[in-house]
Amino acid sequence: MARLEGKVAVITGATGGIGNAAARLFADEGASVALVDIDEAKLQDAVRDIGEDKASYTVADVTQPDQSKAYVDAAVSRWGGIDILLANAGIEGTLSPIPDYPIDVFDRVMAVNVRGVWLGIKYVVPVMRERGGGSIVITSSTAGIGGSPEMSAYNTSKHAVIGLMRCAALEGAPDNIRVNTVNPAPIETRMMRSIEEMRVASMDDVRVTVEVTKQSVAERIPLQRYGDPEEVARMMMFLAGDESSFSTGGVYMVDGGRSAGVR
Repeated sequence: MARLEGKVAVITGATGGIGNAAARLFADEGASVALVDIDEAKLQDAVRDIGEDKASYTVADVTQPDQSKAYVDAAVSRWGGIDILLANAGIEGTLSPIPDYPIDVFDRVMAVNVRGVWLGIKYVVPVMRERGGGSIVITSSTAGIGGSPEMSAYNTSKHAVIGLMRCAALEGAPDNIRVNTVNPAPIETRMMRSIEEMRVASMDDVRVTVEVTKQSVAERIPLQRYGDPEEVARMMMFLAGDESSFSTGGVYMVDGGRSAGVR
């Protein structure tokens, strides 16, 4: 039997690299997937690829309470309940030292990456409680366990969701609602291309290219490469399903060994 057979999964940030990989994998493993993002055209493409018998979508800004409640309600209306929340929506912000960091960008990163997760949990938990339990998987990052120069907003947000996860795990345990984070290292996604391009733009050196920047980052990962979105999605699937039934309150690294202490 498929590992997520009969389960309903809500996935935010569903059109990004990791979110899309998770949506496809979850559906392949038997789940009905309710996709959430702000880009309707990409959502339509994702549903078309997965199949309307397995996937639906809601356009929503996860920072807004009414829109967050709406995507939860839409999933319940379409699929009958929710067993899994993959709180994956996130943005990178910009690269800048703290004194120069734009306040509006900081606020937006915190709104999407932290408030959006909190709102998702707020509205999903009552539905999961009625269902007899469930699994909430939050996308954090290796940035959630360490610092990075010029990325104060992103790192702060990814630390914050680990704290949020731990609170939610304790609150959810009596209702059999498990909550964990998945913490990827650099992954082959649009976000990493954006960060690489910002790094290059900030340097007054024509020898520094996106390829050089990527190689420099990869060399600091013990496995000497970026991860693939599917590798992250497989960890998310494990935490979403019944195989991880005794796993809650945990921080799960998908980082090629980066957090083992190698800089």
